[in-house]
Amino acid sequence: MDTFIQIIQFIFIISILVILHELGHFIPAKLFKTKVEKFYLFFDYKFSLFKKKIGDTVYGIGWIPFGGYVKIAGMIDESMDKEQMKKPAQPWEFRSKPTWQRLIIMIGGVTVNFLLAWLIYTSLLVYKGEAYIDNSKLKYGVYVNNIGEKLGLKTGDKIVSIDNKKVKKFKNVVMGILLGDQITVLRNGKEIKIPLSDEDKKIILENQGSFISPAFPAKIDSILPKTEAEKSNLKKGDAIVKANGKPIKYWDELVESIQAKKADTLELVVNRNNALVDLKIYVPKEGKIGIAPDVSELKTFATTKKYGFFEAIPKGLQQTVDVLVKQVRQFKLFNRKTEGYKHVKGPIGIVNMMPTSWDWLFIWKFTAMFSVWLAFLNLLPIPALDGGHIVFLLYEMITGRKPTEKVLEIAQIIGFVIVMGIMLLVFGSDIYHLIFG
Repeated sequence: MDTFIQIIQFIFIISILVILHELGHFIPAKLFKTKVEKFYLFFDYKFSLFKKKIGDTVYGIGWIPFGGYVKIAGMIDESMDKEQMKKPAQPWEFRSKPTWQRLIIMIGGVTVNFLLAWLIYTSLLVYKGEAYIDNSKLKYGVYVNNIGEKLGLKTGDKIVSIDNKKVKKFKNVVMGILLGDQITVLRNGKEIKIPLSDEDKKIILENQGSFISPAFPAKIDSILPKTEAEKSNLKKGDAIVKANGKPIKYWDELVESIQAKKADTLELVVNRNNALVDLKIYVPKEGKIGIAPDVSELKTFATTKKYGFFEAIPKGLQQTVDVLVKQVRQFKLFNRKTEGYKHVKGPIGIVNMMPTSWDWLFIWKFTAMFSVWLAFLNLLPIPALDGGHIVFLLYEMITGRKPTEKVLEIAQIIGFVIVMGIMLLVFGSDIYHLIFG
């Protein structure tokens, strides 16, 4: 059932993005009296789940749920309809329209993707505000595991800046480290600069960025009933002092100690009402004993900023641009040292990222982020993508010469091969990680 909900959420998000992207092409095409032969959600190879012709356009739903398309008459696209292109151009065809109209039709999809992200981010700011952990307020600094220590960080460090730029929101720390060259931390009252190498970034990517978190005390807020913690006589308010003879100060240290004792006995020393109490707890093989942390102090580090409608509009635009810039900058990780290309997720990987219960906030945030990503990908100057068509149209506008249909056909085939090759690599990576982890 969990997987089914994840799949449904993914299909819902893709459906929104595809329909609106294709509407971005469809609407200007109709405005410029260009015939649109098909408007499809998903791909309809061999057959359709649903189709209905209204006017000149067949509207339908395909059975391959990974995209969609509009087929515009008189345009060399993935359909490779050469027979139509051999006939004399008709006034209602794409190829008969002025260059500027064809350009507007082609940039319509990515424009809608960008505007959709802007709208979602603006709406979320109005209705939910902006909630984040203020990095400057982290009283205990950060907790880092052995991966963080390999980078040169230490538990208790306070992040001052990355590449000499202050980091306001803690959620931006991991991405900042991945894309940065130097991190500055405050350690024992002194600022220390730590260089970041490609080898460091490779380690972070291999561990999916799980190496750093806000530090807060190892204090218990609640005990789940019928668990090993309840059997051991742990109490709400207990502060963990030692685990397996090792001093414990932060919650994540306690979690690591528990994980290290799966199917074994964990020895704890707790401070209960200023008295030390020794306890022994059996840790099941799942590595969970049934305790929840006291996050009252962590809440003091959190900030929620409210926005009015007119305040949210420029802020929503800023968030959209920030997401785009980060996505472009991530390409610096696609080199032989960091091997970032090994961690690209396709449909299977994205489905696994979905929550196992329906989560509207996650859905809209992910839709906005993914909309920006699709806009960026479609703008890449690869034939078969919108960006490839745009490049040829700009060439035509600048030189006054239209590329021959033969050139466009060859470019379309090359672009299709490139796109299919990338898709096969992404799917292959998904399947590999699904099988081998």
